[in-house]
Amino acid sequence: MKRLENKVAVITGGAQGIGAATVEKFLNEGASVAVWDIDVSIGEKFANKLKNEGFNVSFYQVDVSNFESVRTNVEKVISEFGTIDILVNNAGITRDATLKKMTPELWQQVINVNLTGVFNCSQIISQIMIEKGYGKIINASSVVGLYGNFGQTNYVATKSGVIGMTKVWARELGRKGINVNAVAPGFIATEMVKAMPEKVIQMMEEKTPLGRLGQPEDIANAYLFLASEEASFINGATLSVDGGIVI
Repeated sequence: MKRLENKVAVITGGAQGIGAATVEKFLNEGASVAVWDIDVSIGEKFANKLKNEGFNVSFYQVDVSNFESVRTNVEKVISEFGTIDILVNNAGITRDATLKKMTPELWQQVINVNLTGVFNCSQIISQIMIEKGYGKIINASSVVGLYGNFGQTNYVATKSGVIGMTKVWARELGRKGINVNAVAPGFIATEMVKAMPEKVIQMMEEKTPLGRLGQPEDIANAYLFLASEEASFINGATLSVDGGIVI
């Protein structure tokens, strides 16, 4: 039996990068998947491709930073799929600047998506999970949320905040049959990273003890493990998937 057979998953930021790799991984493990993303053109094309391959998947345009957008689309998912068993809070953005140069707008944009977005999705979807006495919530943190990073005050604040929220929700929801965990990726070879100068990519590889960047599938595998029954006694944890960069 596949590890996510008969499960319904919502994956935010699911149209590309780590999110898209996770969507494909979950589908191949038997889940039905609601792909949530702000980008309609990429999201619909991706979901339609997977539908044509025979998978049970649908795209929804969702602004996770907007509570009503989340609430409305949760209702649509319930109408189509009947329930939600798994939530992967994968959506995130960066707006990097040093403290001196960071504007209130840059600060707030990242807070809205990376922190408030995680709250919005978890607050609404957890109610469905509580009613059924089962659920898996997996939050995307980052290695920089554990150790900080130059020029990323806003991003680090959100990724550290996600770890804190994960611990709180693990305490609050554990007795309701819901596991809440986080994943902290290191340097991952997403399209955004691949667009960086070769010198920067080489520096990332040299900093990582395994001598390479991670692949989106490496993070998708971690999400899959935490979403599966193999991780049924893991709660409130932050799993670092970083090639050993924090050693």
